[in-house]
Amino acid sequence: MAECGGIYSEWYVGISENARSRLFQDHSVDEKNDNWIFSRAMSSETARRIEQHFLSLGTKGGPGGGDNNADFVYAYKINSHTIE
Repeated sequence: MAECGGIYSEWYVGISENARSRLFQDHSVDEKNDNWIFSRAMSSETARRIEQHFLSLGTKGGPGGGDNNADFVYAYKINSHTIE
């Protein structure tokens, strides 16, 4: 996030079992032109802790998403065409 600019409130953070689908289909992130990232956590519990950390810093999103298989943490910089 620091490398791409903006403040935390301009970013959305979530967890998912399939981060690519969440980013590019559900949230309408432009894969080539938008700022985004995802990474696999060691477990769903770890992914939830990471998500909570960024939410406490002011990112958009909400706890409780995904299921017990949601071990990817993803983030994208919010744009007018993205869907939160």
